[in-house]
Amino acid sequence: MVKPDNDRLNKAMTDSSRARDQREKSYRERALKMYPHICGRCTREFTRTNLHELTVHHRDHNHSNNPVDGSNWELLCLYCHDNEHQRQLEAQQGNISSDNDTSASATHSPFADLKSMLDSKK
Repeated sequence: MVKPDNDRLNKAMTDSSRARDQREKSYRERALKMYPHICGRCTREFTRTNLHELTVHHRDHNHSNNPVDGSNWELLCLYCHDNEHQRQLEAQQGNISSDNDTSASATHSPFADLKSMLDSKK
């Protein structure tokens, strides 16, 4: 009768260890171990109680690109992550420019003639 309890305990320990190893292999767990638990955009800090609100963003938007060094990841809170994907979606639809596209940048320079205006007042 003692033996079945030990077998059950050993099985539970083995299953728990296997599940932990599986989680640690995921890119989210690796990123959480690599980086401080801070949103890369708004710098909000996360603790164990709200860590589920911190997400891993793939910088190149390719979820299959998970290099071991984490160079394609950044930790973002839910809000900043949603904002980043919305900006990417709008850029793809042509509504706004992406970070790398300077073709839709502002053309007005409010201080362009400031020196000549100051000189004319003297």
